[in-house]
Amino acid sequence: MTDVPLVFADGIVRRDASRGQTLLHPATFALHAGDRVAITGGSGSGKSVFLRALALLDPLDAGRVVWHGAPVARAAIPRYRRSVAYLRQRPALLDGTVEDNLRYPFELRAYRDTRFDREHAANLVAQSGRAAGFLDKRASELSGGEAQITALIRVLQLAPEVLLLDEPTASLDPESSHAIEELVRAWFDADRRAHASIWVSHDPAQAARMSERHLTMRAGVLDESAVTTMHGAASR
Repeated sequence: MTDVPLVFADGIVRRDASRGQTLLHPATFALHAGDRVAITGGSGSGKSVFLRALALLDPLDAGRVVWHGAPVARAAIPRYRRSVAYLRQRPALLDGTVEDNLRYPFELRAYRDTRFDREHAANLVAQSGRAAGFLDKRASELSGGEAQITALIRVLQLAPEVLLLDEPTASLDPESSHAIEELVRAWFDADRRAHASIWVSHDPAQAARMSERHLTMRAGVLDESAVTTMHGAASR
């Protein structure tokens, strides 16, 4: 682990001005290469607000996000989001096939320096336990679990440094949840010295499986006062 975090949240704040409510109280948090973090907390506690703020998907009301030791300038946000990838609970897919959805990011300006690799995509599909014909399935025919697997593969093929996973298996069947966990685990294990993840979950057992560091959210406050190594909980 290096001294410089991959991502550092320096007192970031989110407010809902229309309701006069603070959604995320000043949060300071460092994510280093090799970190696997879980965040748990009740519904409405601010977990998704924090993750979206860290992904720079929503504007900050105070504080800043630092990436590899430098504040993220507005012009660098697309490149930052390419490396620090956010996966939401219910992904949006395009009309067309799974392959069409996997090809789509390469049409965007931020990814024009690389090309879609069908063989790599097929390997990720195989890792998820899907048959080879999965790439040809229509998005409209996918189950919720298959749609989430597609969304995760769409992110993984772009080789992110950091995954921000916002309850990615909520409401999924056990088989699909296992496939998501295995894909994330394989991605992390492929380069532990460069990768890091944050997994938001309501399931303490899953949080234990997918992390080594545990934070909680309560009423918009990020709490890391009781940092936990969670392997013991996972084995109970």
